[in-house]
Amino acid sequence: MMKQLRLSGSGGQGVITAAIIFAEAAMNEGRQVVQSQSYGPEARGGASKAEVIIADEVIYHPKIINPDIVLSLTQKAADKYYKDLDKTNGLLVVDEDLVPNVPNFPNVVKVPVTRIASEKVGKTLFTNIVALGVLVKLSELVSFDSIKKSVEQRVPAHTVAQNIKALELGYNAV
Repeated sequence: MMKQLRLSGSGGQGVITAAIIFAEAAMNEGRQVVQSQSYGPEARGGASKAEVIIADEVIYHPKIINPDIVLSLTQKAADKYYKDLDKTNGLLVVDEDLVPNVPNFPNVVKVPVTRIASEKVGKTLFTNIVALGVLVKLSELVSFDSIKKSVEQRVPAHTVAQNIKALELGYNAV
């Protein structure tokens, strides 16, 4: 088994942190993992992309060619990063509020990720963790317990409760 995930959005949305947490959860479950990221020169607002490859065997090629899942938190990210998704089994996951013009792709899941973070957790800061919960549920690549432990270890101590709430809300949103 090998699965490739691409998380995309704009700088400041936390897609890189979410990818790191996802990768750590998979490693803690004994999987082989490669995680990479790229972002524009702007600290916030520029293009941001993070990728995770999870496998049961050694990963010889650390670059994603045809992702199985693409998460897009902005219109620009959706337009740019969905094109090489696996056309047969690929899944495009979008923030339904920030991606009003969903690309024409056969398998799309729309979730109001940013709205959930804002209205139910209290800050858009938690958008990435809501999205992480969505990805864990849809991908079935790591257990909820593993991702919860990774979140608890990675986020600032004073935000653990809010982050776990965000994770649960995302998980239960699909």
